[in-house]
Amino acid sequence: MDKLLDFSNQTAIITGAASGFGRALAIELSARGCELALSDIDEDGLLETQNALSSPDKSITLVHNVADEKLSEVLVNNTLSAFGKLTIAVNNAGIAHTQAPLHKMTEDIFNSQFDVNVKGVAFGIKYQVPAMLKHGGGHIINIASLAGIGGTPKGGAYSAAKHAVVGLTRTAAVEYGRYNVRSNAICPFFSPTNIMNIDGLATEEDKQKLGLGSPMKRISTIDEIVSVMVLMMSPMNTYMNGQTIAIDGGVTAW
Repeated sequence: MDKLLDFSNQTAIITGAASGFGRALAIELSARGCELALSDIDEDGLLETQNALSSPDKSITLVHNVADEKLSEVLVNNTLSAFGKLTIAVNNAGIAHTQAPLHKMTEDIFNSQFDVNVKGVAFGIKYQVPAMLKHGGGHIINIASLAGIGGTPKGGAYSAAKHAVVGLTRTAAVEYGRYNVRSNAICPFFSPTNIMNIDGLATEEDKQKLGLGSPMKRISTIDEIVSVMVLMMSPMNTYMNGQTIAIDGGVTAW
């Protein structure tokens, strides 16, 4: 296998692995030899992902709410117990909220967004970094959003949370880069994952309308986003740090 895409000496945590980007990424990395620690709140979906891997025996799973700090620690400890190291961490788990303008956002909406989308990333980093420091470094990939680098009409709480993910990513990059622990974020435009299963985003007509906001006149596929993720976390990609990579069909070119 080309060394650019050879993950046979890598061990990765992926949260939100029961569907969407998490499942597709787990399948890709398993096919390239990576050991995997997979987590999600959806136990059945997590098992389906594990069964779809090229090497299920090189994986472990944990039913895990990323908003629970203790379980983030357990996930890292289980990874080290099973595989002896952690070289890649993908903080992918996230949720959206019902569309509404800012003056109609509720405290519950903000709380849920920051519990999962912000604390989930922060708690992940908190325990992933020490594990990586023990073994000479690693690479953290946080899944932000185009909403994390621009305004998001009717998605204000989600946008605020994803801006926070970008801030955490850049802060971790500065704090730990000297120790060879790098942090980067991807910022996708709309992609047909479960996070779009809300009013105004869920139907095929909705997706077609949303796609008109991109110069390519369509939303992405899941595989298009995951392919960029794989390239970003390549073992040969060793100097990218603190970046927020927009995968948007050209939206940010306008």
